[in-house]
Amino acid sequence: MIVVLKNNVDKKQVDSLIGWLKEEGVDTHLSIGKYQTILGLVGDTSNVDEDLLNGLDIVESVKRISEPFKNANRKFHPDDTVIEVAGRKIGGGNFQIIAGPCSVESEEQIIEVAKAVKASGAGFLRGGAFKPRTSPYAFQGLGIDGLKLLEEAKKETGMPIVTEIMDAAHLPYFENVDIIQVGARNTQNFELLKELGKIRKPILLKRGIAGTIQELLMSAEYIMAGGNEQVILCERGIRTYETYTRNTLDLSAVPVIKELSHLPVIVDPSHATGIAKMVRPMSLAATAAGADGLMIEVHNNPQKALCDGPQSITPAAFDELSKEIRTIHKVISNNP
Repeated sequence: MIVVLKNNVDKKQVDSLIGWLKEEGVDTHLSIGKYQTILGLVGDTSNVDEDLLNGLDIVESVKRISEPFKNANRKFHPDDTVIEVAGRKIGGGNFQIIAGPCSVESEEQIIEVAKAVKASGAGFLRGGAFKPRTSPYAFQGLGIDGLKLLEEAKKETGMPIVTEIMDAAHLPYFENVDIIQVGARNTQNFELLKELGKIRKPILLKRGIAGTIQELLMSAEYIMAGGNEQVILCERGIRTYETYTRNTLDLSAVPVIKELSHLPVIVDPSHATGIAKMVRPMSLAATAAGADGLMIEVHNNPQKALCDGPQSITPAAFDELSKEIRTIHKVISNNP
């Protein structure tokens, strides 16, 4: 249920309404936008008298919503959420590129790639320290040592870092990580999502390999219900019967999510296709579709990469692609 308040309402009246609703066992989410102030009711609203709410002087209208996700719902929060990290904004027309290797392999590698992608316009450095792999014999990442190397790259370049968490027990090691990523395999690890809801740090939440859009939004809801509203959604392809590409990139998810939710949504064309030559066209298409950013794997020597080399592009290729992406985004942003 959402309660649309009248313009220029008295704060004391709003506080009184919120207090009453809490006594009724309903949590509230206040969203103050440019043109409307909305009070979202979260929880069991079956005992809330809709007619009574409509009769209050400060209430413009009351609406019930059917979607199970509340905090992530655009009806609760009409304006786009803008997430800011180290002066860099994502969402609400602010576009960012997150780039770097699939996994951190050495200090020389991560710093070289970090310098290269920064020079080409990337705003964030990505790199995996803990790597969930299908095979137990594949490279699993450098773990805590990998996090330390990311921090060194951050010191060297000033770039905020994005890396994946696999276990809530690892949270103390992520203190200096700027955006914590939840991978596709953990999208419905609800206990992990609950823990991430307790912290005040941006979470990049990837869509599950077979997850629906609603399931992705419900996973975001787990984080937001805990009090952490800094969530970035990531479309990274879903598994279908097509085998030519690693996954099938669902670009329709971008406008659909933007209609349903106020959260920023980015696209990962690298994991979606699994093929380096496909990264460029899918990056441009995702930008044209209205994504708030891209997450691209860049490696200084893809042929010798310890993880996902076939889908990684070189720094030189990223430099050219970054220019094209900026051009497309400029055109899209200037559209009336």
